[in-house]
Amino acid sequence: MMNHFMVLAVLLPLRTCYTTYSQQESIVFPVTYLNISKDLALQRLLVEWDVGKSAHDAELAMSFEIQVHRTDETVWTEFHNITLDKSGKPLHWIWNSDLPLECMSHSVRIRSKAESSKIWSQWSVWETVLGLDTSNNSRPRIFPNEKVVEEGSDISLCCIGRKGQIIKEFFLDPAVHVFSHTNSQVGLLTVKNVAHLKRPHITVYCQESCSEKQCYDYAVFFVGKPPDTPNDFSCQTQDMRIVTCTWSQGGDTYLYGRNSPKYTLSEEISQKTVPCAVSCSEQCSCSWDIGQQRICNITVTVENPLGKKTATDVFDLTHRIYPTAPFHLAEDCRDTEVTLYWQHRNKGIELFCQTELVQPDGKVKLHNVSGTHLHSGSITLGGLQPYSEYTARVRCGAAKHFWRWSEWSEARTFRTNEATPSGKLDIWREITPVLGGRTVTLFWKQAPSFRANGGNISYEVTWEKVKDGSKPESISFSSVYNSTRISIDNHSYRISIKAKNNVNYSLPSVLIIPRATGTEELKEEQVNGTDDGIFISWEPRHTYDSYIIDWCNFPMLQPCDLQWKIFGPNTSSALINSAAFVPGVRYNFHIYGSVANRASLLEKKTGYLRELPPLLDPIVEKVELTFNTVTVSWDSYPTNESQSGFVRGYHVYVSPIQEDCSLKGSKKHVLPDGSVLCKYTIKNPEEKRYTVKHLLSNTKYKLVVKAYTGGGETPAVNFIYVDTPFNSNVLYLLVLLVIVPSLVAAMCGWKMKWVKECCCPVIPSPNKSKVLSFKEFKISSEEVLKTSDCIPDMLAVDNKAEAQKLHPWSQLSSTPTEDKISSHNSSWIYPHENEERDFAPTPTPQTHTWFENFAYSSHLAVESDPYQIPETLEASMPELSVVLYQPHYYFDIFNDDAASTPRETAGRKTSLRYISQTDVHCLGQGL
Repeated sequence: MMNHFMVLAVLLPLRTCYTTYSQQESIVFPVTYLNISKDLALQRLLVEWDVGKSAHDAELAMSFEIQVHRTDETVWTEFHNITLDKSGKPLHWIWNSDLPLECMSHSVRIRSKAESSKIWSQWSVWETVLGLDTSNNSRPRIFPNEKVVEEGSDISLCCIGRKGQIIKEFFLDPAVHVFSHTNSQVGLLTVKNVAHLKRPHITVYCQESCSEKQCYDYAVFFVGKPPDTPNDFSCQTQDMRIVTCTWSQGGDTYLYGRNSPKYTLSEEISQKTVPCAVSCSEQCSCSWDIGQQRICNITVTVENPLGKKTATDVFDLTHRIYPTAPFHLAEDCRDTEVTLYWQHRNKGIELFCQTELVQPDGKVKLHNVSGTHLHSGSITLGGLQPYSEYTARVRCGAAKHFWRWSEWSEARTFRTNEATPSGKLDIWREITPVLGGRTVTLFWKQAPSFRANGGNISYEVTWEKVKDGSKPESISFSSVYNSTRISIDNHSYRISIKAKNNVNYSLPSVLIIPRATGTEELKEEQVNGTDDGIFISWEPRHTYDSYIIDWCNFPMLQPCDLQWKIFGPNTSSALINSAAFVPGVRYNFHIYGSVANRASLLEKKTGYLRELPPLLDPIVEKVELTFNTVTVSWDSYPTNESQSGFVRGYHVYVSPIQEDCSLKGSKKHVLPDGSVLCKYTIKNPEEKRYTVKHLLSNTKYKLVVKAYTGGGETPAVNFIYVDTPFNSNVLYLLVLLVIVPSLVAAMCGWKMKWVKECCCPVIPSPNKSKVLSFKEFKISSEEVLKTSDCIPDMLAVDNKAEAQKLHPWSQLSSTPTEDKISSHNSSWIYPHENEERDFAPTPTPQTHTWFENFAYSSHLAVESDPYQIPETLEASMPELSVVLYQPHYYFDIFNDDAASTPRETAGRKTSLRYISQTDVHCLGQGL
């Protein structure tokens, strides 16, 4: 190699003499020297190299490619450009390792080229710095073994095992997310964005595959922050000799002990370190004797392993005077002023002082006083209130080159002297007529303009008649009283009230009680409340110099805590509010006009802060029912001040039990459960009776009466239940409209049929007669009909003797009573089976006597119902029907002896006669 560089050194001058710059682009200057070293404290490689004197003489712009190799891989490649100079000094490059250099061996090589050339030189030989992975360790080793890491940065750690051993575990406690890599001997951990975990340090553990004591190692590292720049750094003096510097220490660095921030102060003008001990609590401070020096340049430095910060203060000591606090504060009091005295320790320094005075109402006033010096100062403060408590304190600052105030002195509390009460009492009255006079209740209170100005306050009340000059009466009260009651007659009186302290009386407050006269009762007007109070307005009158409104805070109590307010002559409204006002209570207000201490009642108002629904529902005292109405009454329901709102009216809710309501004249009201009620509104609160109409008869209803106010009403829940009675008129109407017309129609139908058959009878057709269908009986050549084959439509028999007296029709139509018919009488009619029956059968069966005449020889006695119709008999007993229609036996309805036996009847055979079929038919229809 040495020979190569010698040849190059010989040839280089020759080339530079005979070639141009463009030809130099192909000239190569290899690295002639390379050396690397490591800085373990900063974990970096220091690389030094050179390319020979010829390159420096040419002052070429060179490019270098540098590679860093670790174990089996290249971990860094960098291009470094530099222009060489003729000094011939070696080139330098620094590489910061991401791993501790103890962990592994690192190698570096370099190649070069002219910046304008495209041809690189050959790589230099690798230069290596060895790590501990090549050494014979007695136990595993962790690097770094103690390190302070800035919060938010990254950290890499390694564990180097002994030769022939394998790293089994390599971890952190507390556990954090890491990127790890472990080969057979070296373990790596990388923690990204390290955070402070509220623990003083983080521990790293490394364990080989064995379990002996020498098989593991541990190390710690700390996470913190660099210190903040000292804030509000300033220096001052109280006596021109001792200088004190103060500053804020900033945020927590999370580093403690030997890693905690360290403060040092230095004075740049004298080039000396300030000899003071720094103490930090709420803020840091440091004090020392400055000597005779007046101009200072003080620098404070704060440093920890992660960095350092500084702050500087340059000042003239005479401009940084901070006096000590005044002491021995004293006072000299009068009724309206006080003189304060104090002392201070700032010798030879002219001071400017300030007094803070806290007044009885809590307000603060500042008073300045200048020109105090030597050892004391004083100030006189005026405009104070008599017999009032004040608190004062004092502080001072330099009169020249004011820097800042001293600390406050200790506070001093004092009371001014007593004086005559100022202002007047605020007084009012309440007049109650009694027998022979009036009772006047007097009230008084300290108005805002009144001041007692002393202790031992008492009140004196005096009253006297206005005109007759009688001797006044008076009475005194202690300060615990604010009202009294006096009795006067009906004359006009002058009443005055004064306050008294240990010094004197106040000015009197006067009321004139006018002569008693009958006054017209004023009507109360309703007023509305708001969220802020109850608004009262009145009609202004120009004759009054003030207006007074009074009311009771607790209207239901006695005494009611009477309150009043006075307003000027140009006021016509006011918002009355009180902490005692609550919703649902009625408050009564009286408005008075006052002139020359005489008050006259002008108006009355009543209202609520906020109306609430009525507390109680009206009690229904009476219920009156008809089949379609219900009338309810609630006479005893109150509408006065006991209510929680002005009763504006009532709502009556009605509904059938089984269904929703839709009555005429009502409005629908839907309950929370979805059911519907009929709602009727009564807008007059004095109307306490209501009739609900258009109900259904024989129906169950529920109803409730609710009072409502400006605050609404309570939910409808407590119903009463009523049943409307049955409507008898409906039954009467049904009789009139249905049954009566039906009967009339039936009667008319029957009579029409009777008239038709009597007046216009239907003449039977001979061709339809059954006679033609009878069996024939021939005698010689003539056809003969047997009497037994003839079945008449109607058949009647008469007693011959009776027939001579009575016409058969009249006889047959007479009543049984008139004709003395036997109780065994029977119908004489046998209707044909095809004819309609107009007579209903008699329910009681009768005993009948049958008989025969000369034309019949058959004998038969039958007891049966003579009113039984033939078709019925034919349906039940066919054989009997034939017999019945054989005229062997007939009723004897005219003979009183009809009940005789057949044998007796045989003697009367000759007394019977027949009536023609046609006659009988007409006779039957007539009946």
